[in-house]
Amino acid sequence: MEQLTRIRVLIADDHDLFRDGLSLLLMNEPTVELVGDAANGKQLVKLAKELNPDIILTDLKMPEIDGIEAIKILKQNDPDIKIITLSSFDSDAMVIDALEAGAMGYIIKNAERGEIIDAIKMVYTGSPYYCKTTSGRLVKLIVRSEFNPYKVDASKLFSDKEKEIIRLICEEKTSKEIGELLFMSSRTVEGHRVKILEKMNVKTTAGIAIYAIKNGIYKAYQE
Repeated sequence: MEQLTRIRVLIADDHDLFRDGLSLLLMNEPTVELVGDAANGKQLVKLAKELNPDIILTDLKMPEIDGIEAIKILKQNDPDIKIITLSSFDSDAMVIDALEAGAMGYIIKNAERGEIIDAIKMVYTGSPYYCKTTSGRLVKLIVRSEFNPYKVDASKLFSDKEKEIIRLICEEKTSKEIGELLFMSSRTVEGHRVKILEKMNVKTTAGIAIYAIKNGIYKAYQE
């Protein structure tokens, strides 16, 4: 029987209670191997060198070395390391700094178990991950930042119909509203949405918006 390849994860957070809870969650996930935990940025950098994890899940506000500086050091030491930031709702600017420093995504600290695992799996495959509760404000900040994980020519990837649906999704239209505007059923719109998510290799509406704006499909936030 073929042995399951587990994703090696290193976590960092200076709050013992949160770190212990996250550790327990990951230890109970069969696709993940928790290889270590750090209580500050200095420990994180040291453990990353020793343990060579696939994914690092790190808080941004930590003593010794803060999360953003730690990310910069980690990326200097290993440009291929994949990093996910843990953030709170009031830290939009810090999330942007972290993404520009080299993180591939972020999740809110009170995210559900399933979303944390989804984020780990997505980033492990090389795809960015944005928390499902991403605010419009944060989307705008990401779009205006230097962060662009996609770097693709999207002009031929999507049909004209898909591009129109993408634009309407970016304008926060529901599937029902898109269907009424484009004279198709909500079910057909949902089918297109699934294909769009697959082509972009994202999982959320925020991911669609960021991809679309970064690649010139939608221009609302670029003014």
